[in-house]
Amino acid sequence: MFLITGAHGQLGSELHRLLDGRAFFASSADLDITDKQAVESFLKQYRPEVIINCAAYTAVDKAESDEAAARKVNVDGVKNLASGGMPLIHISTDYVFDGMSCRPYVEADAPNPQTVYGKTKRAGELQALKNAQTLIILRTSWLYSSFGSNFVKTMLRLGAERKSLNVVFDQIGTPTYAKDLASVVIELLPLLKTGMKEIYHFSNEGTASWYDFARKIMELGRRPCEVLPIESKDYPTPAVRPHFSVLNKSRIKHDFGIKIRHWEDALRECMNELEK
Repeated sequence: MFLITGAHGQLGSELHRLLDGRAFFASSADLDITDKQAVESFLKQYRPEVIINCAAYTAVDKAESDEAAARKVNVDGVKNLASGGMPLIHISTDYVFDGMSCRPYVEADAPNPQTVYGKTKRAGELQALKNAQTLIILRTSWLYSSFGSNFVKTMLRLGAERKSLNVVFDQIGTPTYAKDLASVVIELLPLLKTGMKEIYHFSNEGTASWYDFARKIMELGRRPCEVLPIESKDYPTPAVRPHFSVLNKSRIKHDFGIKIRHWEDALRECMNELEK
């Protein structure tokens, strides 16, 4: 059996759909990963073959004023799981980079997080690398799903309520369907080798601005709402978003033969599911 933490999140929910019956799905109510003794007791009782850590503090703006809460989950929680002696697949983020690159980020690029969220996620990566015996860190970006709260659902709701909407066009990345990420996680499970410690990037293919992403959502969702491009400076937020955070997926494709679909194709599938 596998252990999936963060079971009620977007990725945890997608994994539940694909791994139902083959894994123990733990929400924060089932297992508080920030409680070292609780984690030790849980792992001793269930002895999972692999831990898939989907749990994270992901409120990017809120983290700026509540660093302690973000650090508790994104750093201490990861350390507790990594110290359990079981192989670990840990989900991380494009926010570990500063967004100043002019090319897609490769795994060897030096992290330089600019936000509390990014800094705590990078610190969590370092705890995983230090304490886990067998580890894959998967960095991803712009996650959405038919589960939970996300940009796609927000755009669909606002598109039904408003005639027009302003969306930033100067932040570039790649939308990632959590279902595709979940499929890759499952592909990696039998490929974990004892003692390996690797970082890989995964998102869907292609690039987009949030403006491009929003326009495609309105198009596929048949919303009459007009999407207007604005600059980031015209939509200030507590946490500064990276201007360019496209991830290079060459390594995961080369090492594991993984095929990745374009973000528009993945979005179309998610939208069809939401319509159901």
